[in-house]
Amino acid sequence: MRTPLVFTFVGADQPGLVEKLSRTVAAHGGNWLESRMSELAGQFAGIVQVEVPSQQADALRAGLLALSAHKLSVVVADPAAASDQGAVRHLRLTIVGNDRPGIVREVSHALATRAISVSEMDTSITSAPMSGDPLFEAVARIQVPLALDLDELNTQLDAIADALTVHIDLEESLR
Repeated sequence: MRTPLVFTFVGADQPGLVEKLSRTVAAHGGNWLESRMSELAGQFAGIVQVEVPSQQADALRAGLLALSAHKLSVVVADPAAASDQGAVRHLRLTIVGNDRPGIVREVSHALATRAISVSEMDTSITSAPMSGDPLFEAVARIQVPLALDLDELNTQLDAIADALTVHIDLEESLR
Protein backbone atom coordinates (compact mmCIF):
# COMPACT_ATOMS: atom_id res chain seq x y z
CA MET A 1 0.00 0.00 0.00
CA ARG A 2 1.19 3.55 -0.78
CA THR A 3 0.71 6.69 1.29
CA PRO A 4 0.44 10.20 -0.16
CA LEU A 5 2.42 12.94 1.60
CA VAL A 6 2.40 16.68 1.02
CA PHE A 7 5.22 18.90 2.21
CA THR A 8 6.26 22.49 1.87
CA PHE A 9 9.77 23.84 1.92
CA VAL A 10 11.63 27.14 1.88
CA GLY A 11 15.31 27.97 1.87
CA ALA A 12 17.82 30.43 0.47
CA ASP A 13 17.89 30.00 -3.30
CA GLN A 14 20.92 27.94 -4.27
CA PRO A 15 21.76 25.12 -6.68
CA GLY A 16 20.84 21.66 -5.46
CA LEU A 17 17.77 22.31 -3.29
CA VAL A 18 15.40 20.31 -5.49
CA GLU A 19 18.03 17.59 -5.83
CA LYS A 20 18.28 17.25 -2.01
CA LEU A 21 14.50 16.93 -1.74
CA SER A 22 14.15 14.49 -4.64
CA ARG A 23 17.07 12.37 -3.40
CA THR A 24 15.41 12.11 0.02
CA VAL A 25 12.08 11.09 -1.54
CA ALA A 26 13.76 8.51 -3.79
CA ALA A 27 15.82 7.07 -0.91
CA HIS A 28 12.54 6.08 0.75
CA GLY A 29 11.00 4.54 -2.39
CA GLY A 30 8.85 7.61 -2.98
CA ASN A 31 7.42 8.87 -6.23
CA TRP A 32 7.31 12.65 -6.90
CA LEU A 33 3.77 13.38 -8.16
CA GLU A 34 3.09 17.11 -8.27
CA SER A 35 4.83 20.28 -7.21
CA ARG A 36 4.75 24.05 -7.45
CA MET A 37 8.03 25.85 -6.79
CA SER A 38 9.27 29.39 -7.18
CA GLU A 39 12.04 31.78 -6.22
CA LEU A 40 10.79 34.88 -4.42
CA ALA A 41 13.05 37.55 -2.93
CA GLY A 42 16.06 35.24 -2.79
CA GLN A 43 14.13 32.38 -1.19
CA PHE A 44 13.17 29.21 -3.04
CA ALA A 45 9.87 27.74 -1.85
CA GLY A 46 7.47 25.07 -2.91
CA ILE A 47 4.78 22.57 -2.17
CA VAL A 48 5.19 18.96 -3.23
CA GLN A 49 2.96 15.89 -3.30
CA VAL A 50 4.69 12.52 -3.23
CA GLU A 51 3.61 8.95 -2.76
CA VAL A 52 5.64 6.52 -0.67
CA PRO A 53 5.27 2.90 0.45
CA SER A 54 3.22 3.06 3.65
CA GLN A 55 5.96 1.44 5.72
CA GLN A 56 8.37 4.23 4.62
CA ALA A 57 6.08 7.21 5.36
CA ASP A 58 7.47 7.94 8.84
CA ALA A 59 11.07 7.51 7.67
CA LEU A 60 10.49 9.86 4.74
CA ARG A 61 8.92 12.42 7.06
CA ALA A 62 12.01 12.22 9.31
CA GLY A 63 14.34 12.43 6.32
CA LEU A 64 12.64 15.54 4.99
CA LEU A 65 12.68 17.22 8.40
CA ALA A 66 16.40 16.39 8.73
CA LEU A 67 17.07 18.66 5.75
CA SER A 68 16.98 21.53 8.23
CA ALA A 69 20.69 20.75 8.67
CA HIS A 70 21.05 22.13 5.11
CA LYS A 71 19.19 25.34 6.07
CA LEU A 72 16.04 24.10 4.38
CA SER A 73 12.83 24.49 6.33
CA VAL A 74 10.42 21.63 5.59
CA VAL A 75 6.91 21.09 6.93
CA VAL A 76 5.20 17.77 6.25
CA ALA A 77 1.42 18.05 6.41
CA ASP A 78 -0.55 15.59 8.46
CA PRO A 79 -2.61 13.33 6.21
CA ALA A 80 -6.10 14.73 5.91
CA ALA A 81 -9.26 13.02 4.85
CA ALA A 82 -10.47 14.23 1.48
CA SER A 83 -13.01 16.95 2.01
CA ASP A 84 -16.37 16.61 0.35
CA GLN A 85 -17.31 20.02 -0.94
CA GLY A 86 -20.33 18.69 -2.76
CA ALA A 87 -21.10 19.84 -6.25
CA VAL A 88 -18.96 22.77 -7.29
CA ARG A 89 -18.44 24.89 -10.35
CA HIS A 90 -14.87 25.58 -11.45
CA LEU A 91 -14.24 29.20 -12.35
CA ARG A 92 -11.23 31.30 -13.30
CA LEU A 93 -10.79 34.63 -11.54
CA THR A 94 -8.44 37.26 -12.94
CA ILE A 95 -7.48 40.58 -11.38
CA VAL A 96 -5.48 43.33 -13.08
CA GLY A 97 -4.85 46.86 -11.85
CA ASN A 98 -2.47 49.34 -10.34
CA ASP A 99 -0.76 47.73 -7.37
CA ARG A 100 -1.98 48.77 -3.94
CA PRO A 101 -2.35 47.12 -0.53
CA GLY A 102 -5.55 45.18 0.12
CA ILE A 103 -6.38 43.66 -3.27
CA VAL A 104 -5.86 40.03 -2.24
CA ARG A 105 -7.38 40.65 1.20
CA GLU A 106 -10.61 42.15 -0.17
CA VAL A 107 -11.13 39.57 -2.91
CA SER A 108 -10.24 36.59 -0.70
CA HIS A 109 -12.63 37.86 1.97
CA ALA A 110 -15.46 38.07 -0.57
CA LEU A 111 -14.72 34.49 -1.65
CA ALA A 112 -14.34 33.05 1.86
CA THR A 113 -17.63 34.53 3.10
CA ARG A 114 -19.35 32.65 0.27
CA ALA A 115 -17.63 29.29 0.98
CA ILE A 116 -15.62 29.58 -2.23
CA SER A 117 -12.38 27.64 -2.21
CA VAL A 118 -9.25 28.90 -3.96
CA SER A 119 -7.59 25.83 -5.48
CA GLU A 120 -4.75 27.68 -7.17
CA MET A 121 -3.58 31.29 -7.28
CA ASP A 122 -0.66 33.05 -8.93
CA THR A 123 0.07 36.72 -8.39
CA SER A 124 2.74 39.00 -9.78
CA ILE A 125 3.78 42.60 -10.10
CA THR A 126 4.76 43.83 -13.56
CA SER A 127 5.19 47.26 -15.12
CA ALA A 128 2.22 48.96 -16.74
CA PRO A 129 2.86 49.27 -20.51
CA MET A 130 2.61 53.05 -20.87
CA SER A 131 3.43 54.46 -17.44
CA GLY A 132 5.76 51.83 -16.01
CA ASP A 133 3.78 51.96 -12.75
CA PRO A 134 3.56 48.72 -10.74
CA LEU A 135 0.74 46.58 -12.13
CA PHE A 136 -0.79 43.83 -9.96
CA GLU A 137 -1.94 40.71 -11.79
CA ALA A 138 -3.59 37.61 -10.33
CA VAL A 139 -5.07 34.46 -11.80
CA ALA A 140 -6.94 32.03 -9.56
CA ARG A 141 -8.86 28.82 -10.02
CA ILE A 142 -11.77 28.75 -7.62
CA GLN A 143 -14.41 26.20 -6.66
CA VAL A 144 -17.83 27.78 -6.28
CA PRO A 145 -20.77 25.90 -4.70
CA LEU A 146 -23.41 25.23 -7.36
CA ALA A 147 -26.07 26.81 -5.15
CA LEU A 148 -24.22 30.14 -5.02
CA ASP A 149 -25.82 33.07 -6.83
CA LEU A 150 -23.17 34.07 -9.39
CA ASP A 151 -24.92 37.39 -10.10
CA GLU A 152 -24.58 38.36 -6.44
CA LEU A 153 -20.90 37.28 -6.47
CA ASN A 154 -20.24 39.34 -9.60
CA THR A 155 -21.98 42.34 -8.04
CA GLN A 156 -19.73 42.08 -4.96
CA LEU A 157 -16.59 41.63 -7.07
CA ASP A 158 -17.59 44.65 -9.20
CA ALA A 159 -17.94 46.75 -6.04
CA ILE A 160 -14.47 45.64 -4.90
CA ALA A 161 -13.05 46.36 -8.36
CA ASP A 162 -14.54 49.86 -8.32
CA ALA A 163 -13.29 50.59 -4.80
CA LEU A 164 -9.74 49.40 -5.58
CA THR A 165 -9.66 50.62 -9.19
CA VAL A 166 -8.85 47.19 -10.62
CA HIS A 167 -10.44 44.93 -13.22
CA ILE A 168 -11.85 41.63 -11.94
CA ASP A 169 -13.10 39.00 -14.36
CA LEU A 170 -14.86 35.71 -13.57
CA GLU A 171 -15.24 33.01 -16.22
CA GLU A 172 -15.82 29.29 -16.57
CA SER A 173 -12.72 27.17 -16.23
CA LEU A 174 -11.91 24.10 -18.29
CA ARG A 175 -10.30 22.43 -15.25
